[in-house]
Amino acid sequence: MNRFFQRSVGLAVIVVVLLAAGLLVWGILVTDPPTLWHPVQVTLAGIWQVMYSGDLPNLGVMAVALGAALLLVLFVVISERVVASRYRKAGAEVTKLTLAPRTVMERTRGVFAGDVTVTVLIPAHNEETSIPATLVSLMQQTSPPNRILVVADNCTDRTVEVAKAHGVDVFETVGNTHKKGGALNQALADLLPTLGDNDTVMVMDADSQIGDDFLAEAVRRFTADRALMAVGGLFEGEDGHGLLGQFQRNEYIRYQREIRRRQGRVFVLTGTASVFRASALRAVAAARGSEIPGTPGDVYDTFALTEDNELTIALKSLGALTISPSACTVVTELMPTWKMLWAQRLRWQRGALENLGEYGLTPQTLRYWAQQISIGYGVLALFSYFALMILMLLAMDTWVWFPFWLGVGILFSIERMITAWKGGWRARLVAALVFPELVYDCFLNLAFLRGVFEIAFGRSATWKHVEHASPATAKEVAS
Repeated sequence: MNRFFQRSVGLAVIVVVLLAAGLLVWGILVTDPPTLWHPVQVTLAGIWQVMYSGDLPNLGVMAVALGAALLLVLFVVISERVVASRYRKAGAEVTKLTLAPRTVMERTRGVFAGDVTVTVLIPAHNEETSIPATLVSLMQQTSPPNRILVVADNCTDRTVEVAKAHGVDVFETVGNTHKKGGALNQALADLLPTLGDNDTVMVMDADSQIGDDFLAEAVRRFTADRALMAVGGLFEGEDGHGLLGQFQRNEYIRYQREIRRRQGRVFVLTGTASVFRASALRAVAAARGSEIPGTPGDVYDTFALTEDNELTIALKSLGALTISPSACTVVTELMPTWKMLWAQRLRWQRGALENLGEYGLTPQTLRYWAQQISIGYGVLALFSYFALMILMLLAMDTWVWFPFWLGVGILFSIERMITAWKGGWRARLVAALVFPELVYDCFLNLAFLRGVFEIAFGRSATWKHVEHASPATAKEVAS
């Protein structure tokens, strides 16, 4: 790993965000200075006197801000479309990629590799309380898997016994010190040589439950398109955990909505539940150490903090076609405390940045770079918004209403409510209030900042396994 480039990822995000903010400040400075407010006093119902200002904001400043945002959006959309188009059309530079659709179609033309099969791998470390529900969700599939294999990794509880009691196979790791990625590498090294090109492997968390039609939809997709290399799940949050749980469910609902609007073009193949062609996983293992980072022969890069994000980039770097259909739903656990949520998001953020450091700036990673820069700009904008609001409140001796910004706020509230509508009345109520979710966003933004500054200044990252409480304890936490 190039340590300098690894650190430069965080520095690059910081510099680009500051340049974007500088562009906005420049736009403000070159416009005419704002005029003083001229508030009007009115009396409502004869008892309530209010002050309001009908002055519009400086249109020049708004134009600069809107222009900067549109430029970033256009860059993301155009770059993504260009990369997608390259992968689906002929071209010498594309057909060199092992998993590019054209390459796969030519290699498999006239070859019948048999019906699509599904082998499910469930990495589990002390999951005796959560794994029964996961196994039940698999057994209730409209198209059941051909085999379920629980990968028991250094378990000290009854995970192995519980899995065997449900009638599934168990693979116990030997001497694994690389957590989930290492456990899966051991199981896949034993499994992949026995599978054909139309056999698939589903990797699923031991604390999640998939929708009844997940596997049926995945099998249908793989059968219809032999160039398709992976089918990911669209995750939603479990019930419970109070207001914090509702924040997370709303976040996941909006992510689902975004992926559906993108027609399944997913950013990350979630580790919660995703299905891969065996041939794709073998190609990744063969390319490690040469075309993509990692140890030769390993499917998962054990040095990555976020193995699902890293594997997604690895597959895309080899030209793989992936999708997350709306029918492939999965319910995943939520973080019950702010401390656990902080640890989770900090790991996600550090992992995403470290993966970019490993792969560098390529056509396949352009989308991820733009995403990190967009998040950073959003962080700066949100905290600036709160700072200016506090400054204005301290500077004013009388509350003044601004109909223009009040209208913008109402539109924002409606948008938040509509995008969380699927979650029911609680989701809509929390979304309509706006400010509770803004506080939640600030918390996530702080985790983002911590991750950026940690990687920029070379601080080491850690990963901790989340121990799952017993059912009784879980109910106490939720209440």
